Amino acid sequence: MRKIIVCTFLTLDGVMQAPGGPDEDAESGFGHGGWQKSVSDDEVGSGIAGWYQDSDAMLLGRKTYEIFASYWPTADPDNPFTERMNSSHKYVASRTLTSVEWRNATLLEGDVVDAVRTLRAAEGGNINVVGSGDLAQTLMRHDLVDEYRLTIHPVIIGSGKRLFADGAIPTALEPVSVSTTKGGTVLGIYRPNGKPSYDSYE
Repeated sequence: MRKIIVCTFLTLDGVMQAPGGPDEDAESGFGHGGWQKSVSDDEVGSGIAGWYQDSDAMLLGRKTYEIFASYWPTADPDNPFTERMNSSHKYVASRTLTSVEWRNATLLEGDVVDAVRTLRAAEGGNINVVGSGDLAQTLMRHDLVDEYRLTIHPVIIGSGKRLFADGAIPTALEPVSVSTTKGGTVLGIYRPNGKPSYDSYE
């Protein structure tokens, strides 16, 4: 079975919205777009590259797909991520798109939960959910996330879309690998491990 892996950039207070630029996602008046670059470092890029080694596809929501499809096909070919992003297979979940044009992209048909269950059961490498907060929320609610790979950056934004928003399903996490870069970013890999347990220090 393939693993569904949520790969997301987060602020210290859990915001995932618009890390890449001021105009990436201004929904709900978000005014902090582009928060990641100034708090990133070379170790972050190397760590993320390693996270893609065992994956051969991405699962994207409509907004993230449109952002990526407008950038990566004409991105700098010397960027080590450019060929990987363009050559990887992209599965796109959308209720409004009728076609997808980016190379190796496929529009999922029917119910997204059923479609992802089918992808997960098929043979192949793991599938990374990149960005795509609404889609990630749906997958979490239906127990379809096998692993989280998170970069947690040393900055507090105070508002914006969060990966673990209000109403997230209580879940215990098993740390697989956790390290900190020289710039203070935490690179964490975690796997769901049942429900949280509760106790008291009394």
